[in-house]
Amino acid sequence: MKSLSVLIPVYNEENTIEKILKRIDAINSNLWNLKEVVIINDGSTDNSRKVIIEGIKSHPNLHILYLEHEFNQGKGAALHTGIVNAKGDYIIVQDADLEYDPTEIDKLFLPVIKDNADVVYGSRFIGGNPHRILFFWHSLGNKFLTFFSNMATNLNLTDMETCYKLIRRDILQNIDFREKRFGFEPEVTAKLARVSDIKIYEVGISYYGRTYAEGKKINWKDGFRAIYCIIKYGFLRF
Repeated sequence: MKSLSVLIPVYNEENTIEKILKRIDAINSNLWNLKEVVIINDGSTDNSRKVIIEGIKSHPNLHILYLEHEFNQGKGAALHTGIVNAKGDYIIVQDADLEYDPTEIDKLFLPVIKDNADVVYGSRFIGGNPHRILFFWHSLGNKFLTFFSNMATNLNLTDMETCYKLIRRDILQNIDFREKRFGFEPEVTAKLARVSDIKIYEVGISYYGRTYAEGKKINWKDGFRAIYCIIKYGFLRF
């Protein structure tokens, strides 16, 4: 049975991080073993640190590795820190908010069990799973970025920007990452596409999106950065 490291980048998520830990602690999968939960506090200015420390004490059955950045560097930078410290056979990113349900990680492991997949993307745009209805332009932007990314990588993904990417640790740790914010998503996709004989799958997942009032952080500036990253890492192959 494969082991899993769950990376949780945290920036001002005092209201949701304990709920995520509780959901992960409640999972009892027969497809994978939870090696560890790696929490990276990316310079939070709210009570996230206190809530995390209390959460570690409240969930003694979880092997939690807690890491901190002295100041906020961005989601990508937090993931760089988490990736180099992870020990599981596979790695997945779990945002500290409640947009993605960790009970659905089993869905991503099915292609690993059936065909020894190296990478599995959880798509918000396929399947009959629940999806909260929010922003038209945000959705259109995601689909455009996926289309543009596919042009650069020659993949046929439906959701390049998804948080849920299940990736073999040895592959991920051999990639030289540069993007410190949300540019991580197009960068990792472009660089995974270059790996020889890699098996990439995609499965449908649910999506419980947040509004900006509820704490959503990605904005239009990150969309332009994503375009830049697709050109840089996809077309120009940096």
